[in-house]
Amino acid sequence: MSESLATQRIKASYGDAAVLTAVLIGALVAVGLGVFGKVHEPQFFSVSVAGFSSGTAVKAWLATLSVALGLFQLVSAFAMYRLIPGGRAPAWMGAAHVWSGRLAVLASVPVAVHCLYALGFSETDSRVLFHSLFGCLFYGIFVTKMILLTRKGLRGWVIPIAGGLLFFVLVYVWLTSALWFFQTSGITF
Repeated sequence: MSESLATQRIKASYGDAAVLTAVLIGALVAVGLGVFGKVHEPQFFSVSVAGFSSGTAVKAWLATLSVALGLFQLVSAFAMYRLIPGGRAPAWMGAAHVWSGRLAVLASVPVAVHCLYALGFSETDSRVLFHSLFGCLFYGIFVTKMILLTRKGLRGWVIPIAGGLLFFVLVYVWLTSALWFFQTSGITF
C-alpha cells in the first residue's frame, strides 16, 4: 500500500526540519570554536612525541593520517552507493567505513586542540586565515553529519552531501597545514 501524498509531505517536512536543525547546531559549533580560538590567549606550547622532530611534525602526520582515512571514506562511500564499477560493496565495507571515519576524526582531535589552544584563531596571512576558518568549519560539519546520521526519513542526497563537504573541508585544512609544512620543512618525522 502506498502512502498518501499528505503523509509523504509531512515526512519530507520533518526531514527538512531535521536537516536545518542539524546545520544550525553545526554552525554554532563552528562559530563557537572560532570564537574560543580568537578570544583565548594562545599558549604557544608544542607537545612533541618520541620519534618526531617537532610538535608541528606530529600535527602534520596526524593530519595526513586523517586525510588518508578520509580518502578511504570517500572510496568506501562510492562503493556502498554503487558509484564505482564492480557491483555490490563487500559486506565488511560498511563497518570499515564507520571505523575509518571514527579514526579520522580521532586523529584530527589532537591537531585541533593544539591549533586552538596553543595558537588560537589567526589571520596573519590568507593561508592561516583560511586554515583557521576551515578548521572550525570541519568540526561544525562533522557535528552536523553525526546528528543527521541518527535521523530517519532524510532525502537520499543529504548524507552524501554532508560527507562530501566534510571530506572537502578536511582536504583543504590539510592543504593549508600539513602540505605547507612538508613543502617548507621537507617530509620529516
